Amino acid sequence: MLPPPALADLEAEVIRCTACPRLVAWREEVARTKRAAYRNETYWGRPVPGFGDPQARVVIVGLAPGAHGSNRTGRMFTGDASGNFLYPALHRAGFADRPESLRRGDGLSLQGLWITAAVRCVPPGNKPAPEEIRTCAGWLERELGLLTSRRVTLALGRIGHDAFLRYLGLRPSAHPFAHGAEHPLPDGTVLLDSYHVSQQNTQTGVLTPEMFDAVLIRARELAGLA
Repeated sequence: MLPPPALADLEAEVIRCTACPRLVAWREEVARTKRAAYRNETYWGRPVPGFGDPQARVVIVGLAPGAHGSNRTGRMFTGDASGNFLYPALHRAGFADRPESLRRGDGLSLQGLWITAAVRCVPPGNKPAPEEIRTCAGWLERELGLLTSRRVTLALGRIGHDAFLRYLGLRPSAHPFAHGAEHPLPDGTVLLDSYHVSQQNTQTGVLTPEMFDAVLIRARELAGLA
């Protein structure tokens, strides 16, 4: 599914961004040195744009690309353990037309869902600096402004949760993050929380498939897609 012109223009701008020197240096170093398992692949090595259905009623906001996942494949939550957990769940919930995401341009289609993140470049140690989150906030603001069918925002982890609330001009402390928490918002939409789909959470049982399936089912209900 091709994005409409405004989203396509935004994507082109995001991909060219060089606003954060530390992140530019790191994403390019990772793309150059690679992981041994992917030494014959060409890494994306650029900011990773959002992806999905432009008429999405549910928008997922994550943290940032993974070094050898999204930074390699060019698509959010793709090519690493987080994507191997996320996309089968999206397929089970009826948001994706297949249970796997391989890389940008593989033909995967999302229905009723858009996926984005608070930060568009892979950060060292998966920890973006506060100023980098603030710098990237403009991209999230413009993107969300174009997703006019949004009814539910599903935050994966506290950073995505906080970034979205700041977009609305709300204090995160007034809407505490908790897995499964629902936050009705002044704009008439709902913020729904989930633990992040990181390997650290999914392999330790902090987030199980059953827990995440329940959150996705609730997102569909709140969005009127059930």
